[in-house]
Amino acid sequence: MSSAHRRGTLVGSQQRAMAGVGSCIAAIEVEISNRQTIMRIGGAGLVRFVRKALRAEEIGQATVGILLVDDRRMAALHSKWLGLQGPTDVITFDLSDGIKGGPLHGDIAVSTETARRMSRDYGWTPRQELAYYVIHGLLHLTGYDDTSPVLRRAMRARERTLMQTLGMPCPRRNTCRKTKS
Repeated sequence: MSSAHRRGTLVGSQQRAMAGVGSCIAAIEVEISNRQTIMRIGGAGLVRFVRKALRAEEIGQATVGILLVDDRRMAALHSKWLGLQGPTDVITFDLSDGIKGGPLHGDIAVSTETARRMSRDYGWTPRQELAYYVIHGLLHLTGYDDTSPVLRRAMRARERTLMQTLGMPCPRRNTCRKTKS
């Protein structure tokens, strides 16, 4: 899901943003591609949320694509890129060049249908669940991992802290569940 591929084939709300960070100007580019009809999502609001999250993580240079999909499209991505059947909540594609401290570059696919369904289980709104998925994906792009219980606990703690920093409620998870990202 390169940016060039995404721009050439996806339809939907697309937003770009520039952010001033500290005393230097650094670019934070966010593109929203909305390929679902489950939830009405304001692209500008989601761009602002992503920018705030990246600033809270002290990221000054980034190009991030957020792909909003339904479960059918998420299942296709899940199968193609991870070899797993069925939909999942979020899949992160790190497209960075691997240079420590270099610009962040990646795509995050989130299922709004899963967010709507799971929000009922966790007792909060679908938008809050969707925000949680975006935070989860952004943390993967910044280097967090959830492939072991220890790493998963550290990532969940950072998710809770970041959500609070952004003025969102803490994720209502009683246990650390493993997500496929």
